[in-house]
Amino acid sequence: MIYKFKIVSDEAENFKLQIAIDSTATFMQLRNIILESAGYSKDQMDSFYICDDEWHKEKEVTCMDMGSESDEDIWIMDDTQLDELLEDEGQRMKFVFDYMTERFFKVKLKAVLPGKSLHDPLCESKVGTPPAESVDIADFITIPKIPDASKIEAIDKSEFYGDEGYNEDEISDFEELEGLDSDSYNF
Repeated sequence: MIYKFKIVSDEAENFKLQIAIDSTATFMQLRNIILESAGYSKDQMDSFYICDDEWHKEKEVTCMDMGSESDEDIWIMDDTQLDELLEDEGQRMKFVFDYMTERFFKVKLKAVLPGKSLHDPLCESKVGTPPAESVDIADFITIPKIPDASKIEAIDKSEFYGDEGYNEDEISDFEELEGLDSDSYNF
C-alpha cells in the first residue's frame, strides 16, 4: 500500500511537499525524505506527533528513546512502520523539526493507494521555499517592552490607588486582635 502525504508550514505559506512512501516504511524513512526535500540536515532531534482533527498531539514517535520513565508506549522512528499508527486518509501529524522553538510542519495523509508498493520514498512535488531550518531563539521570543520610568508622573495614579482620602471606620481595629491567644490555633 502507498501513502501520499501533504506537508505544509504555517511559517512559509507558499511551501508544500507531496511525499509518496510505502505504508510499511518506517517513520525514520519518512523523516529522512522530508528533511532531504526541505534541504535540512539530519543531525537534529525531531519527532512526529500523531494528532487529532484539531492538531492536538496524541502520540509521539521520536528519533531515540530518551529514557523517560513513563507508562505510555515509546515509539521509535527506526522501529515503527507507518501502518502501525496510520491507516486512514485525513490522519494528521506534526513533524517538529526544531525542538528549541517547537517549530513544525503539518503532515496530512492525503491518499491511501491499496494494492501498490513503492521501494523508496519519493518527493512527488515541492512548491515554494521552506522556512529556515533553525532560528535565533532571541528572534523567536518576543520580549515585552518595559515602560519608560521617566514618564511615570504622567500616569493617573487614581486609577491604581482609588480616592486620595480614606475613611478610618473602614480600617479594622487592630487592638481587638492583640488579646487573641495564638496557642489556641493549630498552626
